[in-house]
Amino acid sequence: MKKLRLRETSLSIWGWGSLGIVLSLITFGPFVIFYLAFYILCFVGGGFVVTLLFGKTNSEKYLEQCEHSFLPPTSTGIPKCLEEMKREARTIKIDRRLTGANIIDEPLQQVIQFSLRDYVQYWYYTLSDDESFLLEIRQTLQNALIQFATRSKEIDWQPYFTTRIVDDFGTHLRVFRKAQQKITEKDDQAKGTAEDLVDTFFEVEVEMEKDVCRDLVCTSPKDEEGFLRDLCEVLLYLLLPPGDFQNKIMRYFVREILARGILLPLINQLSDPDYINQYIIWMIRDSNCNYEAFMNIIKLSDNIGELEAVRDKAAEELQYLRSLDTVGDDINTIKNQINSLLFVKKVCDSRIQRLQSGKEINTVKLAANFGKLCTVPLDSILVDNVALQFFMDYMQQTGGQAHLFFWMTVEGYRVTAQQQLEVLLSRQKDGKHQTNQTKGLLRAAAVGIYEQYLSEKASPRVTVDDYLVAKLADTLNHEDPTPEIFDDIQRKVYELMLRDERFYPSFRQNALYVRMLAELDMLKDPSFRGSDDGDGESFNGSPTGSINLSLDDLSNVSSDDSVQLHAYISDTGVCNDHGKTYALYAITVHRRSLNSEEMWKTYRRYSDFHDFHMRITEQFENLSSILKLPGKKTFNNMDRDFLEKRKKDLNAYLQLLLTPEMMKASPALAHYVYDFLENKAYSKGKGDFARKVPPLIPKTDSDPEHCRVSAQLDDTVDDNIPLRVMLLLMDEVFDLKERNQWLRRNIKNLLQQLIRATYGDTINRKIVDHVDWMTSPEQVADLVKRFRDAFWPNGILAETVPCRDKAIRMRTRVAGKTKLLSIMPDELKHIIGAETTRKGILRVFEMFQHNQLNRRMVYVFLEGFLETLFPQYKFRELFNKLHSRSKQIQKYKQKLQTTQAPSLQKR
Repeated sequence: MKKLRLRETSLSIWGWGSLGIVLSLITFGPFVIFYLAFYILCFVGGGFVVTLLFGKTNSEKYLEQCEHSFLPPTSTGIPKCLEEMKREARTIKIDRRLTGANIIDEPLQQVIQFSLRDYVQYWYYTLSDDESFLLEIRQTLQNALIQFATRSKEIDWQPYFTTRIVDDFGTHLRVFRKAQQKITEKDDQAKGTAEDLVDTFFEVEVEMEKDVCRDLVCTSPKDEEGFLRDLCEVLLYLLLPPGDFQNKIMRYFVREILARGILLPLINQLSDPDYINQYIIWMIRDSNCNYEAFMNIIKLSDNIGELEAVRDKAAEELQYLRSLDTVGDDINTIKNQINSLLFVKKVCDSRIQRLQSGKEINTVKLAANFGKLCTVPLDSILVDNVALQFFMDYMQQTGGQAHLFFWMTVEGYRVTAQQQLEVLLSRQKDGKHQTNQTKGLLRAAAVGIYEQYLSEKASPRVTVDDYLVAKLADTLNHEDPTPEIFDDIQRKVYELMLRDERFYPSFRQNALYVRMLAELDMLKDPSFRGSDDGDGESFNGSPTGSINLSLDDLSNVSSDDSVQLHAYISDTGVCNDHGKTYALYAITVHRRSLNSEEMWKTYRRYSDFHDFHMRITEQFENLSSILKLPGKKTFNNMDRDFLEKRKKDLNAYLQLLLTPEMMKASPALAHYVYDFLENKAYSKGKGDFARKVPPLIPKTDSDPEHCRVSAQLDDTVDDNIPLRVMLLLMDEVFDLKERNQWLRRNIKNLLQQLIRATYGDTINRKIVDHVDWMTSPEQVADLVKRFRDAFWPNGILAETVPCRDKAIRMRTRVAGKTKLLSIMPDELKHIIGAETTRKGILRVFEMFQHNQLNRRMVYVFLEGFLETLFPQYKFRELFNKLHSRSKQIQKYKQKLQTTQAPSLQKR
């Protein structure tokens, strides 16, 4: 029954189904099957998509719950960054104030703007239009400049500009001079090149600095860029706020702008020899080139490039002049110009041939071996400053210095005795009687000379006839001394120096004589001819060439320090300075010898006399009871009669002070007296004057040639440092280390006169004012504007200046050397010699012709600047570390270990 029912049910289903299909086909057509299949497929696909979306949502919720439950929290930096990017950009306000001075801030802001525009914006805008990054860089630069300006205002720049820079330059010049000496000492066949000089320079630098050498920074561009990057990063660390410095991207951008965009181009320009030569010519543009100096440069040049450049230019000018069609008076002018150019061309060709053939001969050696030289009479040598120093050196070598010093001391005694007797006669006319006192002083001075040079105890003793010595001794015992008491013996000593083969005749055959002629400019163009006896045209030196010789000058070569000067007040006057009226006394200082008469004037106020009197009476207590200075007067002290009376009293004071007995009783007094009578500004209120007495270069435990210039300064004499540094620079420029102290004192006198002519009596105040002016806002603004105009002329980044033609650069070198020689005063040549002056000036000029050495000097100045700006930080140690990779330092340490090893083994 059940099976029947199931069969009936299935048949009904199939029937109804078939009926539905038939009706559908009849109603909808044959495509109904495809529609039905499509509907089914859409239903299934929609259900699958809904299932996937539901599963994904549930999965993310579950994973988020697991993350917060079992894992550490993730960083929120990226979401916050995305959130910040979605927000609107905030406007950054830039405060344009930097230094507090508007005249400085304006050009500085332009420099910042130009730097960002030319070094950042040109590539940044290709990546993004967002200007916030540029504004952040600008703000960072401004923060650094603000900190820099603040620190600069807190620093006293006077020691840096007056001492540190001079010391660094003098030390640089000393290293260069020693390097030149080392190159010269090498074999003549292996002539040193520029590379050898640079290598030797840095070897000497290590020997002097001990723990630093800048060869890598100056010779390797890669190391130089690394050094500047490290240095800029240290500066940013000191100048930037911590937050800005921790931003590496910003820090690196600013570092590269400073190092490669500003510092490196500036250093390249400052170290370019051609730029320095042009700057030298510009600085002395007001002086005219001297034809004699130009020809000396051509004749002394050892650079073939210079000679060829001058020769080619002369040939070009010749061609132009010969092409001119002229008539009348112009013909003679053009002929003279053509002849001059032909002579220059001939000299250049001759010099080039000599250098190319390797037959270059030292002028002094050539003159010494050539035979005939012009003759300088002995009496001319004894009165000329330059000639006397060479003769003095020769007499010391041969052991005859006692004869020369005796002759010079007697000259001083004669002048002093004559003046003292004149004073004595004038006092006797006035009714004053001091005959015994004056004669006693003269007798004591004469006995002192006798005991020092002629007695049996004298060492060394002047060798003259015994009967003359006995006659002098008898005269001293029984008669009053006269100015002519030593004349017979002095004449014998003069004849001995003139005739004895050991002295003047041998001196004329010595190399010192040839060097003397070179210093007098008499090797090529003799200014006189003469014989031993002085026949013929005599030598006539410049009146300024022979510096006044006093007993203070002789103090270094004689144990007798008695002052041998005559001084008297020749005139008085009333001066008005800024509303202040005071009396001024003109003191005439006089020295007379056989063939010359020398005189100079110095000006002193009564307050100068009073200060001088207080000094010497405090130093020498016995003088207070002997020397009496005229008293002060408060009212009517400008009255003419009063001034004349004070003039007489001050004259009497000077004459008593200058007596030989007074000088002999207090030997150190001579230094005080000569300082007071020198033709220079008298410095008052400096405390213990004895600080000036030691030699110009104090002795140190180490070799002075292997230390910095500042190591030879006496730190206790703060107010005298400018002059002493200038003296040390003179030593380095003109190589005066081997000269005697007598010459050094003459140079000191000249420098003091130059300083007085330039600054007057208030040099220290003038120096401070000048430094203040250099660091004033106006000058700083001018420097910033010059920097801006040099790198961005008319607001546009300057193109790289093409290297000038070699011939032009060579002619610029010749012009620079000619200018330097032309401005050298004749007084300097007469004091230290023409040849020494030329060599010194050319040495300084040659030092600037090496790019690597110029870079070293620039970096030394930069290091000193930073050490001064940041005194609380150990910049010296930092620089030592930055330069520690130098191979020269490693070689030097190995050399030290090698030299110290034997001594350690012996121990």
